[in-house]
Amino acid sequence: MDIAGDIKRTFKEGSVLTRLIYINIGVFLLLKIIGVFFYLSGQSLPVYEWLSVPSVVDVLVQRPWTPITYMFLHERFLHLLFNMLGLYWFGQLFLYHFEGDKMLGVYLMGGLWGAFLYIIAYNFIPVFDSANAILLGASASIFAILVAVAFYDPNREIHLFFIGRFPLKYVAAFYVLLSVIGISSTNAGGNIAHLGGAFWGWFYIYQLRKGKDMGAGLVNLVNKIGKFFEGLFKHKSKMKVTYRKPPRDDHEYNRQKHHQQDEINRILDKIAKSGYESLTKKEKELLFKQGKK
Repeated sequence: MDIAGDIKRTFKEGSVLTRLIYINIGVFLLLKIIGVFFYLSGQSLPVYEWLSVPSVVDVLVQRPWTPITYMFLHERFLHLLFNMLGLYWFGQLFLYHFEGDKMLGVYLMGGLWGAFLYIIAYNFIPVFDSANAILLGASASIFAILVAVAFYDPNREIHLFFIGRFPLKYVAAFYVLLSVIGISSTNAGGNIAHLGGAFWGWFYIYQLRKGKDMGAGLVNLVNKIGKFFEGLFKHKSKMKVTYRKPPRDDHEYNRQKHHQQDEINRILDKIAKSGYESLTKKEKELLFKQGKK
């Protein structure tokens, strides 16, 4: 069974939603496998700290990539599972109304806004003065997608297990309210990031209704980077060898043309005197070739 080939095919042919889920799962599995080798060697795995958003600005300056990498990072399986379920459910609703590029823009910008609000809160709100935390997970991006589709289609009903059908606007409001309440819990940073993502989801649809796609610039940049790396790893076509004729000698060329024309004139004179049937096979072939030019 070509499992790797199937994964590659579905990733290439699948929607943006499929690719986002694949990337999140792939990063999780890769880091867990690497973690096994670190464990067997008796060492710890510092990669989570290097890919998560630090709350300390001085550390963040040394790791400027973290506001992007953190939104694809999960340390626990249940954290990954619930985030991917949420991404799938709300992502499907989003794609019902919009194309994939818009979803990618909301996911990325929602994650960036989640990281931004988290950093602002941990550096300007007094209660977090002595905190030294890290942020990871796709939750802020998922909140952005949820609020965006809820703001665009608020009365669309969805079915909740054991509860029944509810308009999407109430589901989004419930999760946002839960995040506000959760700021006083042990996951203050995560809940603050949720609100940053939720803000972007609302703001994106608000601007989109005015004809402005606020995520288009970032999506275009990501697509260009993707094409660049795709070009690097694409199999190069086999070398094609062609043979060119040596430069032409004009004097020799003219001599051959005159000789050929004299031969044609001779054949035409022969036809005039003795008829076409008097020509040899070679003379007929030469006349035929000349007639096709």
